[in-house]
Amino acid sequence: MATYNKRGYKAPKPKEEKIDNEFVDDTNLNVDEKDSTTASVFNSLDQTASKTEEFVARNQKVIFGAVFVIAIVAVSYLLYQKFVVDANEQEANKEMFQAQKYFQQATEGVNPDSLYTLALKGGEGKYGFVTLADKYSGTDAGNLANYYAGMASLNTGKFDDAIKYLEKFKSKEDFLSALATGAIGDAHAEKKQYKEALDFYVKAADVSKSDAVRPRFLLKAGKVSLELGNKADALKYFSEIKDTYDNTQSAQNIDALIGLAQ
Repeated sequence: MATYNKRGYKAPKPKEEKIDNEFVDDTNLNVDEKDSTTASVFNSLDQTASKTEEFVARNQKVIFGAVFVIAIVAVSYLLYQKFVVDANEQEANKEMFQAQKYFQQATEGVNPDSLYTLALKGGEGKYGFVTLADKYSGTDAGNLANYYAGMASLNTGKFDDAIKYLEKFKSKEDFLSALATGAIGDAHAEKKQYKEALDFYVKAADVSKSDAVRPRFLLKAGKVSLELGNKADALKYFSEIKDTYDNTQSAQNIDALIGLAQ
């Protein structure tokens, strides 16, 4: 029986079948094409997985070796920090107590020369700062021992030793860093090495702008500049003390020093 299409007539859309709550449009999707595309995707995934497995199989010794090395390094570092560094710090701090006691007594003026010597060399079965600085090198306590050894050497007239130990001392604290740097300047000044002394005094003054540090070393820099015959620099250092640090101890006789520098 012949069928005629009327003008404006539209063929009804095929019914959509619902499968697992999803709709599939049978007019636009060919089953063979779907199967072919799915097979291609899985085949690609299989090939990628196979290549990965082959790579791992070929290089597993290298991969596991690298992981093992990283693990060993990490564990070794933790063990070193726990059982070597920490243990050395504790032992060094314990050993340093007696030397610090000698040093403190020396600064209080009780037989300073002999007490500074004991602080350096040790006494009562305990190490002095010289041995502590060497034995515990690389620890915070060993680093601090360098500072004490330098200061004790400076106070007992061993200026070369003072320079040696103080140059080894490192500190993130501005105050201690400035004191150590300025003390190196003192050692050079005692040796009549005024140019070297001036350099260290200026460095020490530049470490901190605090009233406890900068005017103290500006004053020393000014006096050494006078020794070198450099009145212009001396006047500059003295004038800063008068203008900025007039209330500090360093400014007590500053007018007289300014007069000498003019």
